[in-house]
Amino acid sequence: MASPLKDRIQADLTEAIRAQDSTTVSTLRLVLTAVTRAETAGTAHSELDDDAVLAVISAEVKRRIEAATTYSDAGRPDRADAERAEQVVLERYLPAALSDAELATVVAEEVAAARAAGHEGKAATGVVIKAVRARAGAGTDGRRIAEAVQAALA
Repeated sequence: MASPLKDRIQADLTEAIRAQDSTTVSTLRLVLTAVTRAETAGTAHSELDDDAVLAVISAEVKRRIEAATTYSDAGRPDRADAERAEQVVLERYLPAALSDAELATVVAEEVAAARAAGHEGKAATGVVIKAVRARAGAGTDGRRIAEAVQAALA
């Protein structure tokens, strides 16, 4: 099963090459390489679906954020800006993140569902985080989800 998201990235790469947009070209080539590595990792070679491609893109965005922070701390604003530019390119492919209010609503609903199922306190954390991640999608940072769930369960 082909991934429409991967096909879109390849089409956007072609457009970026035609437009001679070097930042977009290098970033999209890098993410396609990461997707290919994920497809060929392990003993089973399979084509990734959209959710798996989103996970790869999300990991690449996190790497860009960490690298930009590291470069800024090291006094390399030029490299930090380049990492942020790549981050912007990659974020175009991620679904929109939930706002704080939307996240709080989803967390409250899932906490109530977990309590109704008999999960209480810290024992419910994993159950609630898993349910919130499924509803929030790949665009919402896992750290934000975990913090919101822990605050709601405290």
